[in-house]
Amino acid sequence: MSNALSHLTVLDLSRILAGPWAGQILADLGADVVKIERPAGGDDTRGWGPPFIRDANGADSPHADAAYYLCANRNKKSVTVDFTTAEGQAIIKALVRDADVVLENFKVGGLAAYGLDYESLKAVNPRLIYCSITGFGQTGPYAARPGYDFLIQAMGGLMSITGRGDAEAGAGPQKAGVAVTDILTGLYAAVGILAALAHRELTGVGQHIDLALLDVQVACLANQAMNYLVGGTVPQRLGNAHPNIVPYQDFPTGDGYMIIAVGNDAQFARLCVELGLPELAQDSRFSTNPQRVVHRALLIERLCGVTRSRSTAHWIAALENAGVPCGPINSIDAVFADPQVRARAMQVQLPHPVSGSVPLVANPLKFSETPVTYRMAPPTLGAQTREVLMDRLGMTTEDIERLRAARII
Repeated sequence: MSNALSHLTVLDLSRILAGPWAGQILADLGADVVKIERPAGGDDTRGWGPPFIRDANGADSPHADAAYYLCANRNKKSVTVDFTTAEGQAIIKALVRDADVVLENFKVGGLAAYGLDYESLKAVNPRLIYCSITGFGQTGPYAARPGYDFLIQAMGGLMSITGRGDAEAGAGPQKAGVAVTDILTGLYAAVGILAALAHRELTGVGQHIDLALLDVQVACLANQAMNYLVGGTVPQRLGNAHPNIVPYQDFPTGDGYMIIAVGNDAQFARLCVELGLPELAQDSRFSTNPQRVVHRALLIERLCGVTRSRSTAHWIAALENAGVPCGPINSIDAVFADPQVRARAMQVQLPHPVSGSVPLVANPLKFSETPVTYRMAPPTLGAQTREVLMDRLGMTTEDIERLRAARII
């Protein structure tokens, strides 16, 4: 059974996270993704550790890659090319002739100096989909600035609504625990590429996709952006509370914390019964969600006074039985031990030339006809250079050795 994108070839010139994340999505869906890397060092994230993978005996290896690199480069082929050289540029252009997509995240204009910008490669392959990922986009006063996830979380407003409120201990803006702007940008890149491919199917014409981390972060402010645009009030940090729904946050228990996520008035009424506070559901200050938002502080104080009396396990069992959405706050090890996560096969193991095998996080997409396949672990640097250049460009062993000697590959 073929994969959904097994007819496509992608040249992934990107590094770090946003671009490689998009490339991995396309690769998981079957695209033949060739990761183009610098001969010396490759993708920066190969060195972003510890932790690093170890060899099959559990010892450190000079060829070890960091766990960070492993998270975004599954199912790809690694080809090393120094495209700052004329011969390296010729190799990239030769590969572009039969490619469907190019992914890159160099600074604005950075690839034009090497003749690898969209206009140059469009002349080689007019059907090419060329996706550029930058911090601030190809236009605007910030276009020339470098952009990193942490910086964009701050500039794009996410940190202003993340963290404890000013009246609480430990107050202050806080970034998310993973590089969510990079990941969201990777997802938007994959969606944009698929849309451009659909357009090409109808017209035969490729196009350039200009994608900016800042734009993505602004777009993903979602309800908080609309709260401001419609209501005119600047959203504030609320810790784990929700600006529009109450109660929808963490609650202390007798031995830790749990999440209660009430989405409607019926669920709130059932929560009150389980907590031994049925009268709250009839109180006009709390009977509807808009009123609960207004009287948030008073309600949360009442609820916390009860949740502290019993263990997390007790409350979760009772509330789940009553149909009230709730759950524990899992550590990462608990996540991978969770029976639901295991049932959904969210961890996979793939053979690896250095470590023997490597654990990876699975793709969450579940297809009935074209399932995701796990064909290759993230490649070691340059692992498929010989294969790709010989098979696709018809190079000989002598050609390969000459290019290696010249440090072009």
